[in-house]
Amino acid sequence: MSRVLITGCAGFIGSHLTSRFLEQGSAVVGVDNLSRNGTAENLKLFSGRRNFEFFKTDIRDFPALADIFQKRGPFDLVIHEAAQVAVTTSVVNPREDFEINALGTFNVLEAARLHSPEALVEFASTNKVYGKMTDIEIIEQSDRYGYAPGFRGINESYPLDFYSPYGCSKGAADQYVRDYSRIYGLRTVVLRQSCIYGTRQFGIEDQGWVAWFIIASLLGRPITIYGDGKQVRDVLWIDDLVNAYVEFFKQADWVAGHVFNIGGGPGHTLSLRDLLGILRDEGILKKEPRFSDWRPGDQKVFICDVSEARKQTGWQPETSPREGVKKLLNWAAANREMLTRVINAG
Repeated sequence: MSRVLITGCAGFIGSHLTSRFLEQGSAVVGVDNLSRNGTAENLKLFSGRRNFEFFKTDIRDFPALADIFQKRGPFDLVIHEAAQVAVTTSVVNPREDFEINALGTFNVLEAARLHSPEALVEFASTNKVYGKMTDIEIIEQSDRYGYAPGFRGINESYPLDFYSPYGCSKGAADQYVRDYSRIYGLRTVVLRQSCIYGTRQFGIEDQGWVAWFIIASLLGRPITIYGDGKQVRDVLWIDDLVNAYVEFFKQADWVAGHVFNIGGGPGHTLSLRDLLGILRDEGILKKEPRFSDWRPGDQKVFICDVSEARKQTGWQPETSPREGVKKLLNWAAANREMLTRVINAG
């Protein structure tokens, strides 16, 4: 039986990872400070599970975190999902953003180095480490932006350019995770994730735009488009992301020390206007969005090249954007009352 520690275990991605590893028979230790709206709802999914133990702990508290590692480890796998996740929040409060994302990740690495040195450490990084990518030619089309013909997406060798406090804090963490493999021999893997969406995602205006558009439409809340709505992202359904984490754990000896872009890739892209069109087709967009100025650090296009992960491990995205959006819409409709409660609490 594998022993797994997951930080941010009650968050959107963390809760899905917790579910999957529990279903596979692993013993899971979950860490979360439950500060984000909706985490208490997600945590209920695991309460009472025989092979699950939960600690309400903040990753900024190194003594408490190290104590969990020491007393409940050693672990075979450490998945670090706890984070401050919004660019706009980082601009308003850069110190808190730094302490959670940079210092918090450093604390996880140190706890693993001292008490679980054989574990694979999987880290949720972000496409924001590549910055604004101003050297890449962007083509404006009628309803979306795109890359110039022949360019399929950003690969792992593209230069890093941390933009915004969030980009800096996650970028610093990204490089610390990578370097702990080189300097200390810790088995780490960095997943630079691009626009993950799915069930249990309590999207808000500042983060989780696919979920937020759906939730806002269902609840009759206003939607604001920052920019012109032609922004394009490669989107990845949550189950496909979890499959990547699981596959990397299976191939721990090979992926250790590597960095992978993990997103939908060129075959799974969606613009803001595309999503609004789907919601109109489904008959749930009750209010047309308002438009406002671009936000700092926003990219007109981000499409990651996921060919390295596919080539090296066999992983690849499976769920089309339209299929994923309909799944998320069905979940949101079935949980309207709970979503109303969570959104109102925020």
